[in-house]
Amino acid sequence: MKQLIYLYSFLLVWGWGLMACSAQESLNENEPVRAVIEANPPLIMGAEVLIGQLENLAGLNLGLLINQTSMISDIHIVDALIANDVLVDRIFAPEHGFRGQADAGEKVSDGLDSKTKLPIISLYGSHKKPTPEDLNGLDVVIFDIQDVGARFYTYISTLHYLMEACAENKVKVIVLDRPNPNGDVVDGQVLDMNYSSFVGKHPIPVLHGMTVGEYAQMINGEKWLKGGVTCDLQVIHCINYTHKDSYSLPVKPSPNLPDNRAIKCYPSTCFFEGTVISEGRGTDLPFQVFGAPNIEPSLTTYSYTPKSKAGAKYPKFENERCLGFNISTVPNDFEEQKGVNLNYIISIYNMYPNKGEFFLSNGFFDKLAGGSELRKDIIAGKSAEEIKASWQEGLDAFKLTRSKYLLYPDFE
Repeated sequence: MKQLIYLYSFLLVWGWGLMACSAQESLNENEPVRAVIEANPPLIMGAEVLIGQLENLAGLNLGLLINQTSMISDIHIVDALIANDVLVDRIFAPEHGFRGQADAGEKVSDGLDSKTKLPIISLYGSHKKPTPEDLNGLDVVIFDIQDVGARFYTYISTLHYLMEACAENKVKVIVLDRPNPNGDVVDGQVLDMNYSSFVGKHPIPVLHGMTVGEYAQMINGEKWLKGGVTCDLQVIHCINYTHKDSYSLPVKPSPNLPDNRAIKCYPSTCFFEGTVISEGRGTDLPFQVFGAPNIEPSLTTYSYTPKSKAGAKYPKFENERCLGFNISTVPNDFEEQKGVNLNYIISIYNMYPNKGEFFLSNGFFDKLAGGSELRKDIIAGKSAEEIKASWQEGLDAFKLTRSKYLLYPDFE
């Protein structure tokens, strides 16, 4: 029965892969992907395309940088490759781990996958960049992780370190592309490289409007790897995707982004992680509720109590009643806007009783923002419109750079 299930699944994926291959045969590496001409063309992931091209992996020893989002229909890519006799040697795991269950910032240990018995090498904490020993004996590392399109979501930083290590050790990287659920907008301050960190490696805005494959090409093309090295990179495109398309993620990309609304709110509410304000971890609505215990009740419209739970073991204000707002449906007293919505943080800063304590002293807010300007502008009382206008020159320059690396029709 197991073999029949695999056979059916692989025939389905193989058919998609053949259609995807034929659509790509006439394309140059950096040409926009053109949709397969049919009435309702299906969206085909890079991982599905790969299944139709497995002969290209014959005899190669593979590493996989993957997590719980690395699915081909309802089959994990590692299981699909092994079932097709591809030589998978080891797994690399990003933040949150291979199965995606660890807290943000939690140490993820090396180990052994219980199902495949493959060794797992964690690329997080003090070991963000693969060592020569980690890559020893590998011909290719495949990167297949669903991103959400925000600069501070750390999977793209892990991609940077993977590309850098593979460039230095002459190992090829294949990126299996997936849509960006925030890929229809470019917004936010372009990062000042003086604030470069794991939550923002490169001079890009908060919302960069690129898929991981497009972003990998930008890393290479802009010489952002250490020493200006370039990685032997192949991007296997999605088929029938454009940046105008909305995309609903079938698997939550991390414990505290459980649904589409959280993913849309995250680029705006993640800033609370650099403040005393709870961003909703420890609730059923992370990044969709925010507040603190000491805000005047008459100014707020919602209360909640963070609890320790899987993916949020030690939330801010654990077991304390927080007063604030719920934006899980329609933002209460805040005007909703496309892109980064600054009204949330400006409004709650203005009502917070002790403004000198609002921004954490560790400087994490500035790392998230990509510089000190946003914090200073909020303190100075500037409006969201004034602050966003100050980003425009940097955004215009970034969009020109971005246009060189797009693989899919843009949203404009």
